[in-house]
Amino acid sequence: MSAHVRAAVLTHYFEVAASLKLDTRPLLRRAGLSRDMLADPEQRIPALAALTLLEDSAEASDCPTFGLRMAELRQLSDLGSISLLLAHQRTLRDVLNTSIHYRQLLNESLAMQIEEAGKLVIVREELVVEGCSALRQANELALGVFSRLCRALLGPHWQPESVHFTHEAPADLQVHRRLFKCRLAFTSEFNGVVCAAADLNLPNPAADPAMATYARRFIESLPGAHERSVVLEARKAIYLLLPMGRANIEDTARGLRLTVRTLQRQLDDAGEVFSGLVTGVRRDLAQVYLAIPKYSLGQIAALLGYSVQSSFTRWFTAEFGMTPASWRSRHQKKKKS
Repeated sequence: MSAHVRAAVLTHYFEVAASLKLDTRPLLRRAGLSRDMLADPEQRIPALAALTLLEDSAEASDCPTFGLRMAELRQLSDLGSISLLLAHQRTLRDVLNTSIHYRQLLNESLAMQIEEAGKLVIVREELVVEGCSALRQANELALGVFSRLCRALLGPHWQPESVHFTHEAPADLQVHRRLFKCRLAFTSEFNGVVCAAADLNLPNPAADPAMATYARRFIESLPGAHERSVVLEARKAIYLLLPMGRANIEDTARGLRLTVRTLQRQLDDAGEVFSGLVTGVRRDLAQVYLAIPKYSLGQIAALLGYSVQSSFTRWFTAEFGMTPASWRSRHQKKKKS
């Protein structure tokens, strides 16, 4: 099942394009989108189309911070009806848990996970779109929107330790520093934010429990509030678990709050098997990692769940018809041409 997103994910696209004097018409046509489709923030559009538009626009405008510039303009209200519920959560931890619970109303291709690491917390955000490995703009947009959300709720109390990106750093970090105001880590093993665990429990001064209850009732009444594709949800879980060496069916089922038997049955009903989903995610991530020159083949093998590089090489060659080194060489030559 192909992932879809609300057109709201492209809020402020045209403002940024106009500021860069970018002709959006050919870019919209290539992505299979139109101005009318993006005019309604609730309109569902293919996630792949949205990602294609972002990447092509960044390239056409020669602006590697296209997605971040969109994030800079975002307001809490741009998230739509769920913004009222988020605005009245007691703490940032409640905001994150609510976002994860209703993630299909925000962006059904977005995978989120909170990892406790002693006095620190890692909030991972990964975009999962089958067959797509060009995610730089979308990842930066997602992390930028997350940062804007946290700052809107906590104000100056929001002071993350660092923001992490799997892609390489651009030549100019001015926009990144202006938006995130913390240490930036590129070619990281994940996309996400590291902050003090105590920050998740900071009170939201604007929270109103009565309004939160009202907003939750309203959200629960919306069509699609509980509609989820088990295939897409399993893929997102695998996407988060694979680099940690935990992409097994037990941990995946646990993350989805299902028993292994129930997950297997639901995947079978959808015509999928768990091992096939793992292979699909591994294919996508392999291309993402190989496109980053700083990642050694040994590092990539480990991130994809292989204890030895030779096993990764055999798998990759069988899947892609060439060795990882050959794929990387061809990709780099294609990028330069």
